[in-house]
Amino acid sequence: MSKIIINSYKELESFLGKEIGISDYHTITQEQINKFADATLDYQWIHVDPERAKTDSPFKSTIAHGYLTISLLTYLWLQIVEVRNVKLMVNYGIEDLKFNQSVAVNSRVRLRAKLEQIKDLRGITRAHMKATLEIEGNLKPAFGGIIVFLYHFYQ
Repeated sequence: MSKIIINSYKELESFLGKEIGISDYHTITQEQINKFADATLDYQWIHVDPERAKTDSPFKSTIAHGYLTISLLTYLWLQIVEVRNVKLMVNYGIEDLKFNQSVAVNSRVRLRAKLEQIKDLRGITRAHMKATLEIEGNLKPAFGGIIVFLYHFYQ
């Protein structure tokens, strides 16, 4: 899949109300889950103890931390879009985020993004993207919400 290249406010605005794209799939491994646990000090057994998860978890395997799946947003977003001609880009926020489905170890996830809203704030572009993290083979997404980016395009 090729990336969408955005060079200006007007080019980004042309996607208003449209799906911008879908990332490639990314496999959530136990190694990644363990490294995330190390980074966040969240060692809950349901994430890091595969043997216990087999018997005590309703999922029968470990699952990714919800915040691990959120942390993949930038990585997956950059597979969809390359925004050029910017002085600065800021991850401004996440609105209305809802976790819908746990992500079991070795699941493959991908991001689906749609431009919901865009506004020019005196030269700073505020873009609201509907972000859905899909799990391969599962009708219910891992999460959905609105990610907000600020882009300061060169004139």
